[in-house]
Amino acid sequence: MHKQVYLSRDATTLDFPVAPLVGDKPSQVESIIAVETKFGRAVVANRIPANEAEIWAHGLSHVANDHRYYELTHESLNHQFEHYYLLLQDKSGATRAIQPFLIVDQDLATGLPGPIRSGLQALRRRFPGTLYMRMLMVGCSAGEGHLARDRKSDAGWVTRALGEALQPVARALRSGMIVFKDFPQSYREPLAPLKKNGYARVPSMPGSRLDLKFANFEEYLATRLSKKTRKNLRLKYRQAAAGPKTEMQVVSDVAPYIDEVFPLYQQVVRKSQYKFEELTKSYFLNLGRTMQDRTVFFIWRQNGKAVAFSSCVVHEGVLRDHYIGLDYAVALEAHLYFVTWRDIFTWAVENGCHSYYSAPLNYEPKYHLRHDLVPLDLYVRTVNDWLNPFFGRVIRYLEPTRYDPMIRRFANAHELW
Repeated sequence: MHKQVYLSRDATTLDFPVAPLVGDKPSQVESIIAVETKFGRAVVANRIPANEAEIWAHGLSHVANDHRYYELTHESLNHQFEHYYLLLQDKSGATRAIQPFLIVDQDLATGLPGPIRSGLQALRRRFPGTLYMRMLMVGCSAGEGHLARDRKSDAGWVTRALGEALQPVARALRSGMIVFKDFPQSYREPLAPLKKNGYARVPSMPGSRLDLKFANFEEYLATRLSKKTRKNLRLKYRQAAAGPKTEMQVVSDVAPYIDEVFPLYQQVVRKSQYKFEELTKSYFLNLGRTMQDRTVFFIWRQNGKAVAFSSCVVHEGVLRDHYIGLDYAVALEAHLYFVTWRDIFTWAVENGCHSYYSAPLNYEPKYHLRHDLVPLDLYVRTVNDWLNPFFGRVIRYLEPTRYDPMIRRFANAHELW
């Protein structure tokens, strides 16, 4: 069955057989959009063509969340987002890179202060679509974005090709805005040409990082933290030790424990002010099965019951702490956040990791634990040339870091802008 595709005047449609993202049975592309550019051609597919599997795998082989991660997010979050792949072909017809992207109906008011969002609700009761927009987002639906690495040259070719192709593709997919979602600071130079295509760069909610240059956790407490924070932490650990014993379990496949830990993740999601993706059981199951060489799950128990959970990826000496789960019935009294931090830190040091990376949000404890911010950028434009200059000024008042005073207290907060 083919999905209806709305075409711009410079786009055409094609169909060809492709390999499935997960599994071994061939499937058929629902629809394709092809855009001619001065670099060659950009082709949109909802699956990876079988003959392009090597290009696809190579394009993201330089990042921790490689092509396998994009495949599992596609399969497990496809009910929340429309996932697509942009095949960038040169003038000879050869595919140089395959860039994943998604389509989502996004609330532009997500990052605004609570009182403004509350006032906006009254307006939305009368005009439900206010500050909602269908967006084309380049990157990943559950994590930071990366450019697919071109085999023949640097990322500059990919950036220029994307800068030309995305506007007609977004129009064909009825998207009013194009966003490069959560791209690390290291991409600022490769993505600089986007400015010529009308994109504005604004900060997204940053991650955080700590260099693990310590022999153990005690050395970290003694040499990295302030006296006040150190005293406060030691008190928390004494109080936690006086309660039920908390024991940590480390596994690479969470399948046997998914019914215990998934509700803990859901508790954290329900308490979060910012929501984009909401992970599924399938996500965690596929992560352990398809990326077992990089995935580590931590589970903490009290009296045999799971009370905390963390989903991590370890790659090239960096432990990336992506998603957590907590049982809030005991989390505050048992100081589970700080207990889990100590235990992950200790495991990472003992297993040769040189850096710890945490996903965005929850900045107050990270500030006191002396993390550094990891800037993540959004590159944004509307599909309408006449509206874009105005929007480029307005978007700076909608970006979320503007309204989080804790972020500005970090020593390297200036790097966000």
